[in-house]
Amino acid sequence: MQTLLMGDNPMCLTEPSAMALKCVGRLSPALLHLRSTAAPCVWRTALVVSQQEHHRTLLSRHLATKSSKGKTKGQARVNINTALVEDIINLKDVEQDMKNVIDSLKEDFNKNLSIRTSPSAFDHIIVKTKDGKFPLSHLGQITLKSPRLFVINMASFPESTDAVVNALRQSQMNLNPELDGTLIRVPVPPVTREHRENLTKLAKQLTNKAKDSVRKIRSGAVQDVKKFKATVSEDTIKLIEKQIQQMTDDVSAEMDKQLASKTKELLE
Repeated sequence: MQTLLMGDNPMCLTEPSAMALKCVGRLSPALLHLRSTAAPCVWRTALVVSQQEHHRTLLSRHLATKSSKGKTKGQARVNINTALVEDIINLKDVEQDMKNVIDSLKEDFNKNLSIRTSPSAFDHIIVKTKDGKFPLSHLGQITLKSPRLFVINMASFPESTDAVVNALRQSQMNLNPELDGTLIRVPVPPVTREHRENLTKLAKQLTNKAKDSVRKIRSGAVQDVKKFKATVSEDTIKLIEKQIQQMTDDVSAEMDKQLASKTKELLE
């Protein structure tokens, strides 16, 4: 019989118990070795699971931050880190597509709504000929003979003279061209109040058309995001959709500012 000291009290063990302790003693080093080798594996597995859970359920905590500068319809604005969702959608491309619409609107304003008398006022006019469609400036030489008269020399393309006359009459510029051989005389109409108001209506039409284009971009982007519903958390989907809607609202607001500025310019 062996005696095991536990504190101040001796404990008597039978021979089988002593042998069991010896076995445990022999196993301890092996158990410690197993623990030391298994722990990194367990840690790595936990890390992978943690990363997956982070992507699926906690991503929304890192996607957006509240902005102290503005609100959108009474709600806090979001500012998604585009790098975190680039495998779902490229928000920078969506934003650029919307900005391109604004740039096109500004270009339309400059081309179609100018009340200044200069040859560039005809840049937007496209002439339909039997050989195709061409800018008016490519077919005729445009000069301003006087503050109230333009002359278009069609000597280089006389066969397109009639087509140019028709394009001028259909240009919504209130023009009444007069044909004189290969010369087209275009009197500059007085800029009446009615003409200015008609231009403001055209500005509104162009703006609404641009807004339709932006809404189509938004709808397409949202549809692309929804394709990931099976692999991305619902909160993340909603947050990205909110960001896209916020971008749409910002662009629409900018268009309204452009329209207000142009309307003021036309009616002054």
